[in-house]
Amino acid sequence: MRVILKETIESLGIIGSEVEVKRGYARNFLIPQGKAILANNQNRKLMEQEKAKIQLQMAKERETAEQMASRVAGVSCRIASKVADEDRLYGSVTVKDISEALEKQGIELQKRMILLSEPIKRLGSYKIPIRIYRDIEPEITVEVVSDAGQE
Repeated sequence: MRVILKETIESLGIIGSEVEVKRGYARNFLIPQGKAILANNQNRKLMEQEKAKIQLQMAKERETAEQMASRVAGVSCRIASKVADEDRLYGSVTVKDISEALEKQGIELQKRMILLSEPIKRLGSYKIPIRIYRDIEPEITVEVVSDAGQE
């Protein structure tokens, strides 16, 4: 089923774009939530008329994302964890741990923005990209240290 997005959905596309989705996804989620409308001639004309508004909204989103990226870029957070032998962690450092450490520094991010490919299982310093907007991905430094000295 073809729909026109009324807002940017990361997994589908940007606002105003026409995309093909499964019928149930459109009927049960996108359309009732007001995130999309059916792609017919009448709705295409309506979206064409609102194009200027859409472009203005996209510019605002991008500007906000760039401001946030400048605040986040180069941030370093330290996470203490229990260590077994050979600098291996008992558990692992996950997106949740990184998000909590950033919140303590006053930086609130959605967990889905933190692009951690796999949980961190060793001590060390890691560069983790943060997806703020489609093509805006500043990096933060996550330093995993032993908590033995903190007890």
